[in-house]
Amino acid sequence: MDKETAGYIITYFRNLMTADEDLALKYHLYTYKSDGNDKLRKIMTDRGWISEKPEIKEFLKNGYEEFELNVAVRIMKETPEKVFLNKCPKCNGLARTPYAKQCRYCAHRWHTLAS
Repeated sequence: MDKETAGYIITYFRNLMTADEDLALKYHLYTYKSDGNDKLRKIMTDRGWISEKPEIKEFLKNGYEEFELNVAVRIMKETPEKVFLNKCPKCNGLARTPYAKQCRYCAHRWHTLAS
């Protein structure tokens, strides 16, 4: 699986992540945002936005990109029927969102008129 597809799955199908995977994602996002600001980091930890549990940090031990790829592969393995990869019918490129109707690669449009 490529990085683009993994990011798409994490972005649009986050509801399919496990609770621990979601905590690891939040840990990554909030520690990045609070880097160098101990007061903000404490507030985020107190509110439960950042988990200091070692098992949560373990998800990110090989970096965020590896975490994202592992989660996306797991989601596609366990629940592929719940993931819609919106691909261009002309070039097979992945659209920006599950609802997009124009390809960002070849500019092909597949809008349909409602009857």
